[in-house]
Formats: sequence, structure tokens, C-alpha cells
Amino acid sequence: MMNLSDPAIAVRDLRVVRGGAEVLHGLTFEVPRGQVTGLLGPSGCGKTTLMRAIVGVQIVSGGEARVLGEPAGSAGLRRRIGYSTQSPAVYRDLTVLENLRYFAAVLGAPKDDPERVLAEVGLAGAARQLGSTLSGGQLGRAGLAVALLGRPELLVLDEPTVGLDPVLRQELWTLFHRLAEGGTTILVSSHVMDEAARCERLIVLRQGEILADETPGALRAHTGTADLEEAFLRLIEERAAA
Repeated sequence: MMNLSDPAIAVRDLRVVRGGAEVLHGLTFEVPRGQVTGLLGPSGCGKTTLMRAIVGVQIVSGGEARVLGEPAGSAGLRRRIGYSTQSPAVYRDLTVLENLRYFAAVLGAPKDDPERVLAEVGLAGAARQLGSTLSGGQLGRAGLAVALLGRPELLVLDEPTVGLDPVLRQELWTLFHRLAEGGTTILVSSHVMDEAARCERLIVLRQGEILADETPGALRAHTGTADLEEAFLRLIEERAAA
């Protein structure tokens, strides 16, 4: 059994090769339990590939990822991790509520979980809509609702706020922090640097390498700027000059 002081995610020398090219170059880092950790970086930097490796659906070429005390992809992790992809896993010919009831049954989640997660992601008013009628933002929230079923210990969220208006983005970040306060570990990716300030820790990626692994405050201090987007640019300049 995992010790509560152990990290939720421990990655060591992780390498991934896709299409003959190495896209993750020996990454090593840890994600503490009960925190919101941001995985930041531009599109194409390896964020999604890294998240897929953590949830155990990406073939790795070297190194390892341990999640909640077990090797990534272990059968015992299936009900302990919630994973929301950029392309939500929602059946378009079912209503939102039917989708959630189906996935809840697969996971063995409580029968009232679909209604709970609908309210949490602000989709209660769309419960009877078919998946095919949802907007892009609604589809993203529906995918997040699926990830929340069963109250997983770890949430891995790939760009969950893309396409959402500022009010809903704020509501979801409030939800993420409330879940973290209750003990859930959250790893959330974004290419929008202004969302970095909402995280307790940041792992900044570029071209499959880690540029920084620290708190937003430490990153600002390290780069001598109050703006996190400017901090990212300075990290690139430092790496180029090294």
C-alpha cells in the first residue's frame, strides 16, 4: 500500500519514441499528492505523450513511471485514476446523462455519481442533450465529468479548459482546487501560460525536455519577471545560451 508521504507520480528517465523520433528525452520528476500541478508548454512539446505514459496507454522506450505506488498501466490503477483527453470519450448518440450512467456502471461508481459530476462541471442543464448536439466546450466538460466519476485519487486532465469562456474556466479551476483540498492529486496540462498561476507547482516542457519544475513564485524569482509567459521565454533563452 502506498505511503501518503510518497509522491502520487514518480517518473524516472522516461523516454518515448514515436515515428522513429524521440519525443520525450529522459524525463525525471515527481508530483506530490493532494496538489494541483500544471504541465505547461506550447503545443507539440510532449505534454499529451507524457500524460498518456502516466496513465499507461503509451508505449515507452526507456525509464519508468510509477503512479499511486504502482507501475503505470497496472490493472489496479484503473479505478483510481480519472483521465480526460483532448478528444472527450463521449458517445454522440447517447445523452450526457446516459453516457455518465454507462461509464459509472463500468467503473462501479455510486448510482448518484452522474448527477453529482454533472453539477460539478456545470452541465446539469444539458443532461438530456445528445452528445452530437453539444458544443465543443460542453463536450470538454462532459469528458471531465466522466473523469470525475468514482472520485479518483488522481486526475490527469489534458487541456480541460480549452474553448471555455472565462467564467467557466474560473469555475473549473475552483473545482480543481476544492478537489485537491480534499486529497485528490491533479495533473493538468495547458499551453496557456496565464493558467500557470493557478497551479501550486509547474512542470514546464519544451521539445520533450523539462525546462523548469518549481512553484510559480520560484519560477518568477528564478527568471526575474512577474509575468509567467515572459518567464517561459527567458527559460528558453537560458537553455539556448547553455
